[in-house]
Amino acid sequence: MLRISHLMKTLPSLLSIILILNSSCDSSVKPKWEKRNTELIEQYGLTVKELPELPSSSVTPNLEVGTPANIQNLESVQLYPGVTAKIFWGNGNLVSVLELEPNSTIPKENLPADRFLIVTEGSIDFISDGNKHKMMAREREEPDGTHSGTPRNDFIYQEKGSESEIVAGDTGAKVMEVYSPKRLDYLEKLGVSGISSENQERGSNNEPTIVPNKVYDLFDIQFTQLAEGIYARLISAGGMQLSFVSANPNTQSKAHIHPEEQITILLRGTLKQTVLDQEMELKPQDIVLVPGNVVHSGVAGELGFDALDIFWPVREDYLAKQQASLERYHEIIPKDAKPELVIDGSKTEPTLTFSEGPKWMEGKLYFSNMYFDQNWNADPKKSSIVALDPDGTYQNITEGKMQANGLYPYKNGHLLVCDMIGHRVVEMTASGQVVQVMADTYNGKPIDGPNDIITDTKGGIYFTDPQFTMEAEKFQPGRAVYYISPEKEVTRLVEPNEFAMPNGILLTPDGKTLYINNCYDDESWYPVDSSKDNFVWAYDVNEDGTISNGRKFAELRLTGNVLDRKGRSSSADGMAIDTMGNIYVATYFGVQIFDSKGSFVGIINLPSFPVSLGFGDEDMKTLYMVSYDKVYKIRTNRKGYVNYL
Repeated sequence: MLRISHLMKTLPSLLSIILILNSSCDSSVKPKWEKRNTELIEQYGLTVKELPELPSSSVTPNLEVGTPANIQNLESVQLYPGVTAKIFWGNGNLVSVLELEPNSTIPKENLPADRFLIVTEGSIDFISDGNKHKMMAREREEPDGTHSGTPRNDFIYQEKGSESEIVAGDTGAKVMEVYSPKRLDYLEKLGVSGISSENQERGSNNEPTIVPNKVYDLFDIQFTQLAEGIYARLISAGGMQLSFVSANPNTQSKAHIHPEEQITILLRGTLKQTVLDQEMELKPQDIVLVPGNVVHSGVAGELGFDALDIFWPVREDYLAKQQASLERYHEIIPKDAKPELVIDGSKTEPTLTFSEGPKWMEGKLYFSNMYFDQNWNADPKKSSIVALDPDGTYQNITEGKMQANGLYPYKNGHLLVCDMIGHRVVEMTASGQVVQVMADTYNGKPIDGPNDIITDTKGGIYFTDPQFTMEAEKFQPGRAVYYISPEKEVTRLVEPNEFAMPNGILLTPDGKTLYINNCYDDESWYPVDSSKDNFVWAYDVNEDGTISNGRKFAELRLTGNVLDRKGRSSSADGMAIDTMGNIYVATYFGVQIFDSKGSFVGIINLPSFPVSLGFGDEDMKTLYMVSYDKVYKIRTNRKGYVNYL
């Protein structure tokens, strides 16, 4: 998770100077590090590429090559009453980190340069050409039994000459601006000398990746994979490119060069960065300048890291990777498709609390309405199973009788239901009548808490049991996955606690591969650790329904708060699959999509984290996503697969 508000929090003082830089832009005066850089380029066999017609600047950067500075230790300047800034710059871009007191104002102006504006804390009213936009930021909420909230950082791009006025909200705000070229009036307020009246800029031949004067949420920008374990949300316009990087623990970026200037700001986690051959341990809010064609590398620590890389000019190799990544994503999710709110169960009747297990059957979406209090205490008497019609109306088909979780279509228009708190799997009619118990014991003892469920083409049933039940003492020796044969014989498929918390389960359309995800792992508060970590696992399905050849299939992305505590909990829950084998996994991070080979495709972002999902509508191309008391949907280009017996 990107936590931009880390930019604003107090951290240790400025690190000691590592390198001495003569940073004059006069090409006749060579920086003292240039000779060593040339030697390293030759040593690593790197190829230098020069960018033609880069404008020179009369303003020396206030960042030194390879020397980290910390934002909190930069000089503050008052720009306007109630508005202070920390300002730093390279040769091409200037960054200002603004703190706005409650209801303070940045007066109306016409921008002297292109600008990205990102809200990192609080809220603002942003006014341009008479249009007012409410822009805000929020942190990720730690989920409990009644609510959750995903993070948000609104941003906007404006071209030079655009009108801008900003009014802070009642609690104030923190904002980051990135300009190209540099704002001379900001530099004058800092007392910078030798400012030329000319401020040259380099245009870009590339189309912006976002629309000017439109407010976006950063978390709606798709990840682009830059290297193994390293992903970025890329936004580019004018001569600026912002790369919000998210790196897995212990990933490496080998020694490399690129012709574009780079300013790196560490936002979260730990990063060991090497510029030339000087190694630095970066901490959040540290800033490092890397000029074009300077050798550098990086190694993520055990927490991974989030960082913002600001490039001048735009890296075209990144644009190409982004384009390829978006093409793969839009093959599945249409370019103009956005999640739509179908039900807000906090405002309509019957009330929804914690929705689960959506499945489409005979023109309706059926899902469980589980009741939990804030501390995850369940109550079957307050729970129900819901039928949703295509027009958005819905009603309970049964209530107060069980706390159901996963559902799956069965024979004769019936449903298979995981009666989680009731320790059983049952067959139920579409009107809510229990027909028969499919399984309630294994080895002569009750099963604990059936969670998710699917069928095979022979009429066999797979279900997970993560023992997420109210009893302190469990009946079975550990969390497990089971198979009910067509003859109703129950087999345990994995060893107890082989998964820390087996949750979602899927079969491929050909029935040959079973997928199981792992919800929690490596947590101090959770009683089981396993080797399954944050992966969806694949198994071959044998003729008798048992499984073999377990292997990692897809690595689920983790949020920053989980990485910070060294956990491996993705909160992977319900899963869906389409007829081409792409899988869709509900997680803390959003709906994570993977292709049939397990490669990451993209994420659908929602206001609160999705709990489960399933395809529906007449053409089976609408993905329904449930999240606590909300139901969302999004149109896709793929047809969902459900095994209707």
